[in-house]
Amino acid sequence: MLKGKIALVTGGARGIGKEIVLKYAENGATVISGDLIDADYTHENVTHVKLNVTDRENIKELAAMVKEKYGRLDVLVNNAGITRDSLLQRMKEDDWDLLIDINLKGVYNMMQGFVSLLLKSKGASVINMASVVGVDGNAGQTNYAASKGGVIAMAKTWAKEFGKKNLRSNAIAPGFIKTDMTHVLPEKLVESVLENTPLKKMGDAEDVADAALFLASDMSKFITGQVLRVDGGLNL
Repeated sequence: MLKGKIALVTGGARGIGKEIVLKYAENGATVISGDLIDADYTHENVTHVKLNVTDRENIKELAAMVKEKYGRLDVLVNNAGITRDSLLQRMKEDDWDLLIDINLKGVYNMMQGFVSLLLKSKGASVINMASVVGVDGNAGQTNYAASKGGVIAMAKTWAKEFGKKNLRSNAIAPGFIKTDMTHVLPEKLVESVLENTPLKKMGDAEDVADAALFLASDMSKFITGQVLRVDGGLNL
């Protein structure tokens, strides 16, 4: 599905990012996986690089490498992100600033750094990893909700700004997916989530990767500016 495509995935060392990287590689893409931590896996189609989405000089250097080696970028997945949960009255300013810097400004940094290479593609696809929290909100996640709502807004804006140049831009909004982030959730919260999910289960990282594969492929060539929820029907 992605044969011949060049893809870059941020936060590609573990969790959902890892699954997306491997899914792309297994479907024929040449994948650059960027992360601050080392990956615990290898694949012949994957190159791992150190990437800090808050470091614009780091991004500039990576963009120069991609330009020299490939001359273009076909798929950009803005997946890197963190959580710093707290009720509003207890939320520390440092936790707001750090999260927004990574989850929101980091996406802006990456798009600005790579948009010229994306426009050299015959049909580029940008995928912002959002969250149902960015659509519906959630108590104790003011900073996270704001960041994920922001990346949805950016995805829609870029769909309008670059559509005439055949660049598509969409967001994926996962629900509760089994990852390191959700592994530490209180049991009562998980039970509440499952009660409000028609499929009565949490999703797997591969479920999100499948959605990212679809949006990166030519099967979605007439889809842009959309938010694809991968949440088992949460809050229907």
